Amino acid sequence: MNALASPAVPSVVPRPARSRRWRGLVLPAVAIALWAWAAHFKLLDSALLVSPGQVLQTAWHEIASGHLWSALGASLARELTGFAIGTVSGLVLGGLLGFLPVFNRLVGPSFNTFKQISLFAWIPLISVWFGLGDTAKVVFLSLAALVPVVVNTCDGIRRVPAAFLEVARAFGYTRWQTIVHVVLPAAVPSIFTGIYLALIYSWLATIGAEYLLVAGQGVGNLLIEGSEHFRMDLVIVGMFVIGLVGWLMNASARVFERRIARWSGRL
Repeated sequence: MNALASPAVPSVVPRPARSRRWRGLVLPAVAIALWAWAAHFKLLDSALLVSPGQVLQTAWHEIASGHLWSALGASLARELTGFAIGTVSGLVLGGLLGFLPVFNRLVGPSFNTFKQISLFAWIPLISVWFGLGDTAKVVFLSLAALVPVVVNTCDGIRRVPAAFLEVARAFGYTRWQTIVHVVLPAAVPSIFTGIYLALIYSWLATIGAEYLLVAGQGVGNLLIEGSEHFRMDLVIVGMFVIGLVGWLMNASARVFERRIARWSGRL
């Protein structure tokens, strides 16, 4: 054994990132503990303060009876339909605004005015034109998804660095080759941001549409039912479902975003 050999130094293994993610559960756990404590000791003498156990019982009953699944299925069907219509329309309109300067000069000012109108300001017109059923809700959700897709698609196309276009001209790219191999890969991050925002906005708008256009099933109607009968346990179950679905959408979008980034890097 070499006497001059340096003694072994224990390696420091960094704590995995996955273990640090559990820290985000500390605040919810503390909040639930305080909630259970307040409900157990009846700090608020009111039927509106329900216990976590009662909420779990209500959630299990809604799941076992199928009521929750039918409400969630109706909401997701509306959300995905409105999201698809708004996203496709937004990609087409944003592409036209980004690629065609003449079209941008003609339509751009009108669209810039349109996007300043609050989404909920359209509800009176939508309810008169389309009623209070699923058609009206899908139209409302399509508007919620349309604006972020148009804005980010147009900005992504128009903000492609001029140096990229100069390189494409130097290599003798045709217009189509420039669009496919230069413009679109450079604009993908911005376009995906618009689609991601459309997904989130359309889900949030789904609950608003169901709350304001009250005909039919949905998670929003579950909240209305709970509030009208002073059943805060049912309201909390609905709120938890809304937050959970939103979180799953966000996580799925992030996974898809990483795959899109790898694909655009290979173009």
